[in-house]
Amino acid sequence: MILCDTTTPTLHADSGHRFDASRRWSASLALTFAQRDGATRMVQARHQGPLRVQRPFYPEGRSIEGKSGAYDGPCHVYVLHPPGGLVSGDALTISAQVKSGAHALLTTPAANKLYKADSQGVAWTQHTQLSVEDNAILEWLPQETIAFDGSKGEQRMHIALHGSARCLGWEMMALGRPASDLPYVSGRIEQHFRLTLDGRPLWLERQPLDPLHPRFAGRWGQGGATVQATLWAVGIADAPAAIDTLREALPDNPRWAVTVRYGVLLLRYLGHSRNEAWSLCEQAWRLLRPRWIEREAHTPRIWLT
Repeated sequence: MILCDTTTPTLHADSGHRFDASRRWSASLALTFAQRDGATRMVQARHQGPLRVQRPFYPEGRSIEGKSGAYDGPCHVYVLHPPGGLVSGDALTISAQVKSGAHALLTTPAANKLYKADSQGVAWTQHTQLSVEDNAILEWLPQETIAFDGSKGEQRMHIALHGSARCLGWEMMALGRPASDLPYVSGRIEQHFRLTLDGRPLWLERQPLDPLHPRFAGRWGQGGATVQATLWAVGIADAPAAIDTLREALPDNPRWAVTVRYGVLLLRYLGHSRNEAWSLCEQAWRLLRPRWIEREAHTPRIWLT
């Protein structure tokens, strides 16, 4: 005779194996880049849970001869989240620190997905902390995020710059899956962006993405757009000239605009095409990089696979 224990097991508050509002799966990744032996090295890569990085790549060379002399080639790193998306209870924390004199380029191998909340409506969280020291460079170029209908969560990004630090990055969000006739009609995503220089705020933004809120469809807000993107750049010597270059070279349509505020160049896209948003941001990056750091853009090879 087989005896079965029918008692309910006790679950810890931080366990991911529970199915109530307290479920939680945590994962974290902490990266540090520093100049060592004439090249930018990834000197620290600590992780907990399903967040990883591939080995560093140097597709631009470890040392490059430029107009102003030789300089270190950037260290390209791909941030991996093997599950491929966030579900209820996921709590991801990503941090990267670029030490003085170093140059890092971070991207992802595929789109990030935000899945529908579970029956308890439990939210996910994704927090990103980027720190760039004086005379350091960071390029933050992840592939887009796709929010499934019913997704609930919070995204927070804090970029802390110091001294003459330079940073260029983008974030792209596609709401729903229109090609499958699955629009984003329920759920709520709260986005927070914070960019500071020596502790002084340069750009603060909070944006709720809620299909039930009037701003989601209102022309004064989201306007019914399903794809949005923001590109930022800090450290461009002649921002007005850079803006003129973008306006002359990029497609002339009402779905994007560019401006500069408090030394931060901001390019915005609001429309319905992921491919259009990606093409716009990638072209802008290619146009800005020579002005920004006097180096031609070099496509991460993971984008081509």
